[in-house]
Amino acid sequence: MSKRRISGFKPTGRLQLGNYVGAVRPVVAGQHEPTVAFIADLHALTVRHDPAELRERSTEVAGLLLAAGVDPARTILYRQSDLPAHAELHYLLECVAGYGEVHRMIQFKEKGGGSGSRLSLLTYPVLMAADILLHDIAEVPVGRDQRQHVELTRDLAIRCNERYGPIFTVPEAVHPAVAARVADLATPTAKMGKTNASTAGVLFLLDPPDALRRKIMRAVTDDGTEVVHDPDRKPGVSNLLDILEACTGEPRRDFRGYGELKAAVADAVVATLEPIQRRYRELDEHDVEQVLRDGAERAAERADATVLRLRAALGLTAGRRARAGSPATPPTAGVPR
Repeated sequence: MSKRRISGFKPTGRLQLGNYVGAVRPVVAGQHEPTVAFIADLHALTVRHDPAELRERSTEVAGLLLAAGVDPARTILYRQSDLPAHAELHYLLECVAGYGEVHRMIQFKEKGGGSGSRLSLLTYPVLMAADILLHDIAEVPVGRDQRQHVELTRDLAIRCNERYGPIFTVPEAVHPAVAARVADLATPTAKMGKTNASTAGVLFLLDPPDALRRKIMRAVTDDGTEVVHDPDRKPGVSNLLDILEACTGEPRRDFRGYGELKAAVADAVVATLEPIQRRYRELDEHDVEQVLRDGAERAAERADATVLRLRAALGLTAGRRARAGSPATPPTAGVPR
């Protein structure tokens, strides 16, 4: 039986090579299975933001997903805020979640959660649970730093099912067979990120070829001249070798020095990103928006059915959906697969 998967992309910065290798490419490769991908713009509201930039980045991320090979005929691609069921299920799940289990989330503490933080920073793991449970997701591809959030999702799903009957599919976290961690070129002991304070070591997907080459040729290496993969002793060189292998799919080869290695990495990165950039430039913004609207319409059928099951189980009516033609009392026996 096919297992539906989901991936969310938060538009808080420009997508970079680590996002492509670790998240975008797996979505493209897995489209033979039922797949949901969404622009997580509601999650971007947990911190202060610029509204115009949020809208721009949301469209940009969607365009890059399409340019990278996400096929809207096979993958449901939409913007999170275009599907009201996310916010509705978020609140309903907050009525099931406990303060203690949400407050224990590691990322809340790492992101400076405290009296000065927005409440949404505390509760966004519950929104993440809603994102997953809306679509009867069986498998959630995540890095190990996100496993705790999937465990919370499982706990909430099991709790609802035990209290109110079969409502949710209980998802499982799955991890990539090979870790796809791309480090910052300027600080190879740190992860390459969309919102790093300095962009000198970040390879953005829309960086022009000369900027990509310049960043790679200036990448921090290590003492000595030997080109070996040793993350503990040579993090800079090891990162370059990892990037090269991720881009070419070929096993590591011997290099006479750092200069030769950097030149090979630059060629590989440019060759990997050039077709994505070309297809991105060919996209029309209105077409991207239409894909997102169509995706939200496709996603709504399953998402609304999920919310209706929980509303009925909690003793609520179907609300406005009843006037739109949906049943006033949705079926609660059995979770769709």
